[in-house]
Amino acid sequence: MERKVYLDNAATTMVRPEVVETMNKYYTELYGNPSSIYEFGQKAKKALGSARETVAGIINADTDEIYFTGSGSEADNWAIKGVAEKYCSKGKHIITSKIEHHAILHSCEYLEKNGFEVTYLEVDEYGMISLDDLKAAIKEETILITIMFANNEIGTIEPVREIGAIAKENNIFFHTDAVQAFGHIPIDVEEMNIDLLSASAHKINGPKGVGMLYIKKGIRLENLIHGGAQERKMRAGTENVPGIMGFAKAVEIAGKTMDESIEKMTVLRDRFMKLIPERIDNAKLNGHPVKRLPGNVNFSFEFIEGESLLLYLDMDGISGSSGSACTSGALDPSHVLMGIGLAHEIAHGSLRLSLSDFNTEEEVDYTVEKLVNVVDRLRQMSPLYTGRRK
Repeated sequence: MERKVYLDNAATTMVRPEVVETMNKYYTELYGNPSSIYEFGQKAKKALGSARETVAGIINADTDEIYFTGSGSEADNWAIKGVAEKYCSKGKHIITSKIEHHAILHSCEYLEKNGFEVTYLEVDEYGMISLDDLKAAIKEETILITIMFANNEIGTIEPVREIGAIAKENNIFFHTDAVQAFGHIPIDVEEMNIDLLSASAHKINGPKGVGMLYIKKGIRLENLIHGGAQERKMRAGTENVPGIMGFAKAVEIAGKTMDESIEKMTVLRDRFMKLIPERIDNAKLNGHPVKRLPGNVNFSFEFIEGESLLLYLDMDGISGSSGSACTSGALDPSHVLMGIGLAHEIAHGSLRLSLSDFNTEEEVDYTVEKLVNVVDRLRQMSPLYTGRRK
C-alpha cells in the first residue's frame, strides 16, 4: 500500500468521524429550516442555539456574541469592513501587520481605496510585532487594531493579551484573526480584551464552509451580507445547520482534548525542529523558537526551490506546504517570509509542516529521512551549492 503522511493541517484537516456522524443527522433527520415556525424547523433552531453555546464556551464568550459565517475569511472581512463602515464618523485609521492573512490585508487594501488610512506594522525576525511600534502608530482617528493571534505560515503567537490591553486603554476596537489558534491553544476573550475574533471549522477537524465571528456585546457592525433576518438580523442567508453542528462537535472535542493535544504536538514539533538542522545543513527555522503553535514547523533551505521540494516529497507520500494554501499557486515568495527579513531566494525554498493529533513520531522520522534525501538531490542540481557550510 502506498504510504501517505499528511502534514498540511494548517491548510485543512481531516473531518473527524464523530463530526460526520453529527452532521449526517442534520442532513437526513433534522433538516428543517431554523426560520420556520413549526416544530420541525424549531428543532433545528434549538440545535443552533446549542452549537452557539458550545462555540462560545471555548473562548469564554456569551452565547449571543457568536455569529456563524461561511468561512474564516468572511469573518475577517465582516469584522474589518463592518467596524470601518459603522464607526467611520469617529475616524478612518486602522492598524494591522505586514504578515496578516490575505483576508485581512486585502480587506484593508479595499478600505484604503475608499478613503481609509491603514498602518502596516513591521515584525521582527521571528514574526512578532513591537508593542512600542503599535503604541506609536495609534492616532486620534484610529478605530481598529487587527492583529492575528498566530501566524498561519510560521506559527508565531503574537502578544495578544498585551495588544488587547493597549487597545482597551485607547478606546480602540481589537480584532484578532484566530483561525490558526482557535481550538488549538487556550483563548479567553475577556481576559485578553478581544472585541472581535474570527475562527474556522475546517482547521480543527470540522467541515469546510463554516466559520464564526465573535462580536463583543455592545459593538455594532454594518452587515456584510444583506437579505433575511438570520443570525439575529446580522448575517442573511439560511444557516448551514449540518455544518454548524459539525463545527460545534469539533469544538467540543477540541476543548476536551486540548491539553493532551498540545503536549503531543509539541513533542512532535520539537522533534522536527531538532532533527532537521542536525541532518540538513543551511536549514533555517522560521518563526519564534518557543512562542509558536504546537503543530507548526517552518524551515527554509538554501539552494533549492520550494515547489520542487513539495513535488518530490509528494512522490514519497508526504503532503506539506511552501506557505499558505491561499497563495500556494502564486509565483511570488511568501509575504510572511519576506516580512521577517528573508532574502527572496531563501524565502522561495521554504517548507511548512503542520501537525495534527493523528500524526506519529514514526511519521516524523520517516519525513525527516525523505526530506534529507530530497534536499540533497535538489542541491546537487544547483550550481550554487558547494557542500556543507561550517
